[in-house]
Parts: sequence; structure tokens; C-alpha cells
Amino acid sequence: MKTKNVMIVGVGGQGSLLASKLLGHLLMEQGYDVKVSEVHGMSQRGGSVVTYVRYGDKVCSPVIDKGEADFIVSFEVLEAARWLSYLKPDGQIVTSTQQIDPMPVIIGAAQYPEDLVNKMLTAGAKVDALDCLALAQQAGSAKAVNLVLMGRLSKYFDFSDEAWQKSIEACVPAKFLELNKKAFELGKNA
Repeated sequence: MKTKNVMIVGVGGQGSLLASKLLGHLLMEQGYDVKVSEVHGMSQRGGSVVTYVRYGDKVCSPVIDKGEADFIVSFEVLEAARWLSYLKPDGQIVTSTQQIDPMPVIIGAAQYPEDLVNKMLTAGAKVDALDCLALAQQAGSAKAVNLVLMGRLSKYFDFSDEAWQKSIEACVPAKFLELNKKAFELGKNA
């Protein structure tokens, strides 16, 4: 199988590392060679966080170059737009519509860009955008956005629900398991 590439992008503290761990676990359980690389940036200050997940028969490098991502999974709509150049021409964006002001916007040096989903669509991207924050809150915690996004991403993979559930159980602490399973289902069925 040709190597496939998934970028998980967001802002520090949103749970992107758990999402990449879960996806990596799922792919390894399906028998793929998997490489995961985390690029933190200023994650502890609300800065951009990027994780690369590459899988296939044989993966040599964990890094994804521009124009190579089959999927960009984004916790925040500006982050999806920021990394758009990494998406393949036929790639898929799965993004939360949540907006988190970056520092230049917070200090008044810039304005948050408007209508980003339509701008990405106009640029030719396939965009699956949903209010993951509202779904996470419906599941019981705003922190479950990561599992809402994984649920949504699952629609684009040909793996059984049982396989996804097994990886959720392996990666999520027991005391948060039911909440996270609910968030996954809400994202998948939204």
C-alpha cells in the first residue's frame, strides 16, 4: 500500500496529541507501518501544534511535505487554512468551526480572517466542517473535541467501529472513556 499522510493541527492544549496517539494505535492494529511525529511550536502558549501521522506498508520518514497530506484534521478553522498548502489536490480537510484568536488578534495587531471555510472551498479543497465544540459539550466536556474529530474522520476510513472502539479504550483513561466514546459517536453521526 502506498503511504498515506494525515496532519492533525490545532492550538496547544486542545488534545491533538491524544488524537494522533489514537489514530496511530488504530493504524498499527490494522497492520500498517506507522510513523508519528509531533511538532509542538509554542503549544503551551496557545500556539500552533502539528502532528504528522504516516502509514502504509513501509514508512521511512515521519515528515509530511507540502502537497502530500491526504487528510488535514483541524481543531480550529484558521489552523486548517494555515496548513492548506500541505493538502494533496484530492485531499480532505476535516475541521472544527471553532475560532481561537491567535496572539496578533488578541493584541489588536490583526483581525481574525472571515469566511475561512468558503475560502478553502474556493481554493479547491474538500472541507468537512462542523461545530465540534458544541458536540463535545453535548457529550459532557469541551475537552472532547479531539474525539469528535476522530469520529468524523472515521467516516473516511474503511475500518470497523469495533477497531476504533478498541483504540479508544487503549488510549483514553478509564474515567473519561464513556464521555469520549459518546463524543466519538456524535462526531461520526453528525
